[in-house]
Amino acid sequence: MNEKKNDIRRRVAPVALLILDVDGVLTDGRIIIDDQGAESKQFHVRDGHGLKLLMRSGIEVLFLTGRTSRVVEHRANELGVGGVYQGIKDKGRVLDEILEDRGLSGERVAYVGDDVVDIPVFRKVGFAIAVADAPDYVRQRAHYVTATRGGEGAVREVCDLILKIQGNWHTVTERYSMEETGHMPLHNED
Repeated sequence: MNEKKNDIRRRVAPVALLILDVDGVLTDGRIIIDDQGAESKQFHVRDGHGLKLLMRSGIEVLFLTGRTSRVVEHRANELGVGGVYQGIKDKGRVLDEILEDRGLSGERVAYVGDDVVDIPVFRKVGFAIAVADAPDYVRQRAHYVTATRGGEGAVREVCDLILKIQGNWHTVTERYSMEETGHMPLHNED
């Protein structure tokens, strides 16, 4: 068990960029389309707050998804996410472009996915994460599997893990301390 924990610590320590698939990771994978063809998705508020905390610590966040949806653009803008890559059929190729543009090596990247299309990215990053409800063949190729299902707080779990291992948890959460402020925040994504 200690060997596994040490491997995770070693993989998380250099992470400077978190890339997330959307459907099945930030959402539960369901897509709702009304009679007019308008699409909606559900996002977990704690995932959003976790991403804000992570970005506050200096980690860049990107979305990389095979589908295209205005809802994803809205969510990314709302959170201040650094970039959104939609309609991507070859995620491994786009990852290479992202790394080149940022001058990063794959070992500095954490990626969260949930399906077979994410496996090529898993092979290129330093910390590959599968959500708890991903298929077995995806979970087996991940360095870490969340305890939480996609769309139900799995991303927050990843954000908290990175923040704690990198020693930034207390710094980014100190403003919420009841002892210092006398009250708790009213909104999770402030």
